[in-house]
Amino acid sequence: MKQWNFGVLASIFLISYFLPLANPKVQKAILEAFRMLQWYARNHTLACVVPALFIAGAIATFLSKETVLRRLGPKANRVEAYSVASVSGTVLAVCSCSVLPMFTGIYRVGAGLGPASAFLYSGPALNILAIFLTARVLGFQLGLWRSVGAIVFGVIVGILMAAIFRRDERRREAAAMLLPDPPPARRKLWQTAAYFAAMMLFLVFSDWYNPGNVTLQRTDGATVQAVMLQETVDEIVVQVERPAGNLKVGDRMTVAKSDIASIQDAGGWVMSVYHMKWPLAGLMGLAVLWMAWRWFDRAEIKEWMANTWDFTKLLVPLLFGGVFMVGFLGELLPDERIAAWVGDNGLASNLAASIAGCLFYFATLTEIPILQALIERGMAQGPALALLLAGPALSLPSILVIHSVLGPKKTAVFTGLVIAMATAAGLVYGRFVQGGMA
Repeated sequence: MKQWNFGVLASIFLISYFLPLANPKVQKAILEAFRMLQWYARNHTLACVVPALFIAGAIATFLSKETVLRRLGPKANRVEAYSVASVSGTVLAVCSCSVLPMFTGIYRVGAGLGPASAFLYSGPALNILAIFLTARVLGFQLGLWRSVGAIVFGVIVGILMAAIFRRDERRREAAAMLLPDPPPARRKLWQTAAYFAAMMLFLVFSDWYNPGNVTLQRTDGATVQAVMLQETVDEIVVQVERPAGNLKVGDRMTVAKSDIASIQDAGGWVMSVYHMKWPLAGLMGLAVLWMAWRWFDRAEIKEWMANTWDFTKLLVPLLFGGVFMVGFLGELLPDERIAAWVGDNGLASNLAASIAGCLFYFATLTEIPILQALIERGMAQGPALALLLAGPALSLPSILVIHSVLGPKKTAVFTGLVIAMATAAGLVYGRFVQGGMA
């Protein structure tokens, strides 16, 4: 396991030493940080992070170096490599929690920095459900610009990363080619493909998203149409979707589960799959177990488990720590304050939205009702697109993970490119919207 450096330990010490615990805002922020961590543990860890870690371990164990280098390596066909990397999110339908372990796996096996970066950016941003929901809730134009921007900017970010660090990539490729050739494949290609397909489908079904649109009936008789944002053991946090009494669109409310008479979801085919997700995921899980039993020997399975555990030790503490910090900072920076910073389509507003998107964690689909509330509070259209392009690709947890894989220099450049691309897109889209409204 990679050891924590002095800066991290010193930061933890200084925060612990000086944090003003008597301040009510700080107390509320700490409670919110634990709420968010519990929500993440209950809703994303077992269904999303754990399956992705097993896939990452399998990539490191069973995917040959030659295959990865031929398809995604520095000398691979660039059109093929970037095309596969930039559109994979539409097939995988996963969030950044799942993309990070898979990115780590393919990069360590030998994928080039460019295609790996394109996959890292576009994977979570191109979730097909999120794109359709963006178009339905926030408008067709914003949904279209989001999908096109995710593909185009994924390729551009990947190409720029490969160009900026081309010397490092040449050294890395040379070192990889010096490694001894792997033994002949023990399985046919279709068997390996079926095994990975079953694991990917397990991840897709187990992490199938609930859009969260519900009709909430309280024990006092009040009915609220809302979007569920967060759930803990004894409370849920919802965002009002239709005005009711003193509640306005975008208002958030925390409701104790003991005060809820009933919750009815919105229905539709997405929710139909959601209600069947565990039987479907279980079927795929049984298929993976059967293939592992029939096609793999004990030594291979032991190596798979060891690689999975190595990824777990590397990634999970960073993800949990990052989610905790996002919950803490999010309470100190309420929506109203963020909306005030992004109230026009100028450079400062788009830059602020891009930076906020790169720091705060948005579980896939939750960014849409959150953005809807910000727009209701005065957020302009350009910053809205900037946040949509930066938010799914990066967050404080993912930046910590990327730093552990790529190092500080590549992480800083990747983060800077994402912010720059999102800001530029927001500026162009803001002018386009203003021109269309003139």
